[in-house]
Amino acid sequence: MKPVIAIVGRPNVGKSTLFNRMTKSRDAIVADFSGLTRDRHYGDGRSGEHEFIVVDTGGFEPDSTTGIVKEMAKQTRQAVAEADAVIFVVDVRSGVSGQDHDIARYLRTVGKKVILAVNKAEGMQESPLLGEFFELGLGEPHPISAAHGQGIRSLTDAALAHFEFEDEDEVTPEDGGPIKLAVAGRPNVGKSTLINTWLGEERLVAFDQPGTTRDAITVPFERNGQKFELIDTAGLRRKGRVFEAIEKFSVVKTLQAIADANVVLLLLDATQGVTDQDAHIAGYILESGRAVVIAINKWDAVDAYQKETLQRSIEQRLAFLKFAAVLHISAIKRQGLGPVWQAIGDAHSSAIKKMPTPVLTRLLLEAVEHQAPKRAGAFRPKMRYAHQGGMNPPLIVIHGNSLDHISETYKRFLEGRFREHFKLTGTPMRIELRSSKNPFGSKD
Repeated sequence: MKPVIAIVGRPNVGKSTLFNRMTKSRDAIVADFSGLTRDRHYGDGRSGEHEFIVVDTGGFEPDSTTGIVKEMAKQTRQAVAEADAVIFVVDVRSGVSGQDHDIARYLRTVGKKVILAVNKAEGMQESPLLGEFFELGLGEPHPISAAHGQGIRSLTDAALAHFEFEDEDEVTPEDGGPIKLAVAGRPNVGKSTLINTWLGEERLVAFDQPGTTRDAITVPFERNGQKFELIDTAGLRRKGRVFEAIEKFSVVKTLQAIADANVVLLLLDATQGVTDQDAHIAGYILESGRAVVIAINKWDAVDAYQKETLQRSIEQRLAFLKFAAVLHISAIKRQGLGPVWQAIGDAHSSAIKKMPTPVLTRLLLEAVEHQAPKRAGAFRPKMRYAHQGGMNPPLIVIHGNSLDHISETYKRFLEGRFREHFKLTGTPMRIELRSSKNPFGSKD
C-alpha cells in the first residue's frame, strides 16, 4: 500500500511549492474536499521505484477556535491522522516563530514520524541560521529550496526511510485466484449499503485484515466459486459476527484502494448526478490503469427525465471511461446486482487477456492497410509489428520507423481495432510506440 506524506506548516512557508516539487506537476491534484476556502490536496509522488501519496494542507494554527482558520486546522489534523510521515515546513528567512512552536508541540503529541524541512535555504546547508530550529525538538533540520528543487530528494528519502514497501511488481491473478475489488465513490452514494448487501446475501469467508495505521481492511469472500478480496473504502468494521459499515470518506483510503485493486467499482448517486469529485476519482482510476465498472445507485429513486439527464452527464463528464460498462442498481433493494458481478468478471478477464504477437501484428497491418497514418515531414511512419508488453492494463508495443509523430487520434483508431477483435470491455488500454534508430542518421 502506498505510504502517505502530509506537508504541514504555518502560512506562506512554501508548502504548496514543495507539494508541486514532490509530485513533479502543478496538475497533480486528484481530489479536492469541497466546501472550505482552503482544502487538502492530494497527489502522487515517486522516489526511485517507490510511489507515495502527498497531502498538501492549508496554513496550520493548532490552537485556533473560530472561523475558517479553525476549519483549516481541522483539515490539517485529519491529514496528519491519515499520514505515515509528516513533513513540517518552516522558513529559514523568518526564523522560528511562536506559531512554529505551537505546531511542533502538537506534532510531538501525535506519535507520527516528523521530518523538519527548513525551506528557502538556497546555498545555506552549513549556515548557522539552521541551528535555531533544533529548539523545536523535532530532530535535525533538513535545509531545502522548494522553489529551486534543492534537497528535495534527500528530504523525501528521509520521510520514506524505514517504511516497508511491498513487492511492487504487478501481480496479476490467474484463473481461480482472488480478484482484488475496490468500491470507490463519494460519501453517501451507498458504498456501505452495497457492501453490507453483498456480505449479507453471499456465502462468505470473512475476517479483518488490518493494513496501515488507517485500518484499511480487506474482506475475502467468494461468489459462484470465484474468490474476491474486497478492498474497503467505506469504513467497514467488524463487531462480533456482525459487520458494521460507517459512511466515512477518506480520500487517502480511496486512492490507496484504487492503486491496490485489480477492478474498481465506481459508484455514482443517481439523485445527485456526476459531480466534480466523481470525475476526480474516475480520472485517478484511469491514470492508475485499473479495470472499472460504473454502477449508478438509487436508480429507482429518479424519474425518467432525471435518468435521461444523468445518462447525458455520464457521456460528457466521464467520456474518458467510455470503455466501462454502466449499470443501474438499487443497493438497498438489491436490484441489478447480478449484472454488476458479470461486468466485474468481464472487466477483469479483459484486463488480463493474453494477446498473441501474430494476431496483434496481423490486426496492426490490416488497420494500416485500411487507414495509413499521416505523413510526418519527409517520411511516412512505417509500422512493422506489435506485441503485448503487459497486463492490467493491457499494453501493446508497436515497433516501426518514424513513429514519433503518430497522432493520438490514430492511436485511438488502433485501440478501437484491437478492442473490437479481443472484445475488451471495462479496461483501459495503453499503446507504446517504439521507433528503430536510423543507422544512416546524423552522428552528433
